[in-house]
Amino acid sequence: MTIRTESRITIANSVGEVWAYLCDVGRWPEWAPTVLEGRVRAGAPLQPGARVDQRAKLILGLTRSRSQEVTVVEAPRSLAFAGPMGTSAARWGMELEPVDDKQTDAKMWIEVDLAGIMRAIPGRILKGRIQRVSDQEMAAIKAAVDSATPGGAEF
Repeated sequence: MTIRTESRITIANSVGEVWAYLCDVGRWPEWAPTVLEGRVRAGAPLQPGARVDQRAKLILGLTRSRSQEVTVVEAPRSLAFAGPMGTSAARWGMELEPVDDKQTDAKMWIEVDLAGIMRAIPGRILKGRIQRVSDQEMAAIKAAVDSATPGGAEF
C-alpha cells in the first residue's frame, strides 16, 4: 500500500528566493523537525544521483544517520528525493510555481510504500501523522523565507 500526502502554502517571496532556501541543505534543520544536520555527501552539488546525508532525531534524545538520494533537480521549480522512512521506501519533493513576481505557491508531497512493521500501522493514522509534520514543515519554510529580506544576503 502506498500513502501520499500533499501540503501547499503561499510564500511571500520569489520562486528564486524559495529555491535558494530549499537547496541549502545545511539549513534544513530550521524547518524539518527531525533533521539535526544535513549536507550533500562529499560537498557535491545538489543534482540527481547525489546523496543528502543527515543526522536525525529519534526518541529519548537519540540520533541516527540517514541518507536520501536526490532524484530530481529542475531549477527553480522542482526537487525530489528518495530514501527510507522507517522500514518503508519513501519519496518526497517540493514543487514551486510563481503566483507573481513576489509570491510563490509551494507544494510538498510525500509518498510512502508501506512495508515491514509499518504495515501494521493503520494507513489513515500514519497518513495523518505525515500530513501534520508536512504542514508544520511548510509553515516553517514560509516563516523563514517570508522573514528574509528580499534579495538580501541571508540566502
